[in-house]
Amino acid sequence: MKRTLFIVGMMLACTFSKAQTEVGNFVPGSTLDGVNYFLPQTALRITVVAEKAVVTPGELNKYAFRYLRLKDVPTESNTTWIIKSITLEPYGIPDKAKAYNVKVKSKTVAPLVGLTRDGILLSINAEAEETILPAIPQGTPATAALNPKQYMNQEMLSAGSTAKLAELCAQEIYDIRESRNALVRGEADNTPKDGAQLKLMLDQLDIQDRALSQLFSGSKQTSTEVFSFNYLPSKETEREILFRFSQYSGVVDKDDLSGQPVYISIKNNGNLPAIEENPETDKKKTKMERGIYYNVPARETISVFDLNHSYASLECSMGQFGTTEILSDILFDKRPTTRVTFYQENGGVKKLEQ
Repeated sequence: MKRTLFIVGMMLACTFSKAQTEVGNFVPGSTLDGVNYFLPQTALRITVVAEKAVVTPGELNKYAFRYLRLKDVPTESNTTWIIKSITLEPYGIPDKAKAYNVKVKSKTVAPLVGLTRDGILLSINAEAEETILPAIPQGTPATAALNPKQYMNQEMLSAGSTAKLAELCAQEIYDIRESRNALVRGEADNTPKDGAQLKLMLDQLDIQDRALSQLFSGSKQTSTEVFSFNYLPSKETEREILFRFSQYSGVVDKDDLSGQPVYISIKNNGNLPAIEENPETDKKKTKMERGIYYNVPARETISVFDLNHSYASLECSMGQFGTTEILSDILFDKRPTTRVTFYQENGGVKKLEQ
């Protein structure tokens, strides 16, 4: 879903003159004659997809080796988690330290200002659509566990002891496997001629085998769960704890020492030249204090990792690590056809047309 809010200052129906479209600092409650806007800082939506495995021991696990020659079957329930993937999605949020107002005077060519719903500047004299982050993906639930009792005959259900039940179940498992082999070889008396019917019979025998075998081997139910949270970088960093991950609990807070740390690094790519003091340039900027403010974002490399894995890497322009510049009001006061669009996530100029 996309939406853009366009604001037209003072009806925008004005003629050319020496009057100026003024831009000043944001002062709540005193900007009835203009349009307020924010420049964005770049935040990240972190989405972690983790796999959860729940192991349940079988009721007859003590007899697994005696009757089915199964070794190392689980004897206790346990739950384990592993990270399957981590994704990073940049988006813009209003930077309260970069709030401005376009004051529209009479007899001026005022701009058509496009804003997001939370006031981030999107465009001047141009159409621009607000981009909404896609929906967070859904996890995958575990498949329903088989109920072995549904595949037991009357003798099994009425067994007087666990040892007797184990013996009867094991015998039934071997009978099922023998019947399946006979069907595959075409040696069974009731082997169907139709291939689809044969497959159906084989599938049913496989289900019975698995259900009764789980009484000895135990079962493992696997699901995926999705954890999502927002992160606003305030500084570049070599290694900052983003969250912690527990083998037994999944994603936990970064202050929860039951989990191992997962780190984030944010490193500048060196795309912006160092700022140098220049009196002549500063004098020119002082004369340009009326205009449209925009970000010159810094290009950053973002990585998410732990001591053993690298999970995600992204190159991203971030507004809070760059500089703030001004588009001179001359572009809009004397050239009403000037059209500018900005990147919603970082506030940089996307396109400028005259």
